[in-house]
Amino acid sequence: MPITHLFASAIGGEVMEMVSNTGVVAKLVLLILALLSLLSWGIILGKWGLFRRAQVQSGRFIKAFRRAGRMQELTAVAEQFKPSPLVTVFEGAVEELKKAGGNRTVTVQRAMQIASSEELTRLETRLPWLATTGSIAPFVGLFGTVWGIIDAFHGLGSAGAATLRAVAPGISEALITTAAGLFAAVPAVVAYNYFLQRIREFAARMDDFSLELLNILDRNEDVR
Repeated sequence: MPITHLFASAIGGEVMEMVSNTGVVAKLVLLILALLSLLSWGIILGKWGLFRRAQVQSGRFIKAFRRAGRMQELTAVAEQFKPSPLVTVFEGAVEELKKAGGNRTVTVQRAMQIASSEELTRLETRLPWLATTGSIAPFVGLFGTVWGIIDAFHGLGSAGAATLRAVAPGISEALITTAAGLFAAVPAVVAYNYFLQRIREFAARMDDFSLELLNILDRNEDVR
């Protein structure tokens, strides 16, 4: 067996032994942190896939939009780029063009703004959970830390002597819950900030696309 596997097995065995030796409160804290971490990672992986598909399809949609000789051509194939938020903005503009009268540029602009807002709301779905996990997980771990220290002092008082055997279990609980809190919080915070940046990029792309489409309308090109 490779040395790295032996090292990982040894570390894993020590961690499991530490967890098994913790008290009921520490185990409950670790369970809560594990659930927070699992839910966060589920959101992270799901959002990562969603954003990647949106990015790829947005690039393809923009290329198709600029190659299309007439808007009707793009309308017929827009559905295949559906993961892109730009498609929703485009479809909102096309739908408004079918109903608009008078100064249609103004009404189409409003329709695209509404579509952009809806897409941003969709992209932001479940992100608050990551922010919540990043905020509360360290405090949950801190609670386990405080409880472990209290337990350590209790053990010290019961033993009547300042020995390592008396304080080791409580200190172990304190350290492992602290580490678990950070393990749950750090990925959630990093992912939350990353996804917020991606959402801002999509918002800018939707604004740019809306302006590009409005320029076409202002030039009175055939968009019907």
